[in-house]
Amino acid sequence: MPIFEYIPDSEETCPYCHGGFEEIQTMSAEPLTACPECGCACHRVISSFGVVTKGASMLSSKNLAANGFTQYKKMGKGYYEKTAGKGPNAIADGR
Repeated sequence: MPIFEYIPDSEETCPYCHGGFEEIQTMSAEPLTACPECGCACHRVISSFGVVTKGASMLSSKNLAANGFTQYKKMGKGYYEKTAGKGPNAIADGR
């Protein structure tokens, strides 16, 4: 479930909502209109989210081969050489 951020609408806040707070809610849940602790009016804000990537190492020849993929590199017009995995060492356009 996503984590939504809320900002209080007034300066009279409790320690829970002072500076904003987060709530785990379903996507279909109605946004909160008040702090669950003190009842202070609040509104949901759009915030950034984290994305986890493994970077270029995911596409390394070693990683591709370990996961059962075959990679070819274009060496010329219609000619490809294998750089990772199983399969023929080269593929050439037979024209």
